[in-house]
Amino acid sequence: MDRLIQQAISQILSPIYERQFSDNSFGFRPHRSCHKALKRAQEYITQGYTYCVSLDLERFFDTVNHAMLIRILSHTIRDGRVISLIHKYLTAGVMVRRSYEESVEGVPQGGPLSPLLANIMLNELDNELTRRGHKFVRYADDCMILVRSKRAAERVRETISTFIESRLHLKVNREKTEVAYVGGVKYLGYSFYMMNGKCGLRLHPQSVAKMKVKLKELTSRSNGWGYAKLKDKLNQFINGWMNYFKLADMRNILQTTDKWLRHRIRSYVWKSWKKVGARFKNLVRCGIDRWRAWQWANTRGGYWNTAGSPILCRAMNNERLKLQGYPCLVDLYVKLHQH
Repeated sequence: MDRLIQQAISQILSPIYERQFSDNSFGFRPHRSCHKALKRAQEYITQGYTYCVSLDLERFFDTVNHAMLIRILSHTIRDGRVISLIHKYLTAGVMVRRSYEESVEGVPQGGPLSPLLANIMLNELDNELTRRGHKFVRYADDCMILVRSKRAAERVRETISTFIESRLHLKVNREKTEVAYVGGVKYLGYSFYMMNGKCGLRLHPQSVAKMKVKLKELTSRSNGWGYAKLKDKLNQFINGWMNYFKLADMRNILQTTDKWLRHRIRSYVWKSWKKVGARFKNLVRCGIDRWRAWQWANTRGGYWNTAGSPILCRAMNNERLKLQGYPCLVDLYVKLHQH
């Protein structure tokens, strides 16, 4: 019932506040997305704003000051009953391991009203940045302020951190709020680069590492899923990941990852064949002559080393793996860029 009422409040308040929100705010808003935020950042960087302040608000959703938020809401909402109801939701408390805990600050994460309240709070920051004439992009509490020089960026970091702490009563993690040239910055999983005066997008190394950890987990030889479930899980994850990161120039990285992934798949399949008889039969079925098939069926080599052997690469070549329904990152990337 609470979630239903919160959703109803959100649907009434959203159109009212949409008129007030900044054009540079992209999180939890209709017809806006991470991709649009990244494209806006690209525009600004291409214009020469190549240094940035990456704001890090410490535990933002847990530290929103209730009194400050109610004061900001009161500027627009004149009905005291609505304000009172929102305040009750803010102070309702939470259940932690079957015990009740008061919520004296913060907005409950996962509540239908929380994203809107977060945007209302941070709209004050947007207005201040606009008033000062700064170029910026904000997605929820992930804010990047773009300037033309390192010195300007350092000055902005100090003044904006002071504004956030003194006026909005939020905590800025000063150690993680960094000033840097955009080339080394991570924003929404992407990083930026300059070529011929234009800003391009590429994968941040951390995003590549996280993707490989997930693929490693999915292709673990000990999960005992069977081929159908493995293909389904791989396709599900890779399709979602590729659709999110499709703006990045990443063909070379995908080619390397494809090679590594196919090696893992061959290793997975080789282990699943288990016995000498099954290995021999399957290798012959894959076009390997009987003598070689018998030799390799009896190999004492480990799964990983055998998976990289010329015989297995021939038996389970790239085309055969694709026909069997295993995903190919490069093919999907090319397909996404044709549309």
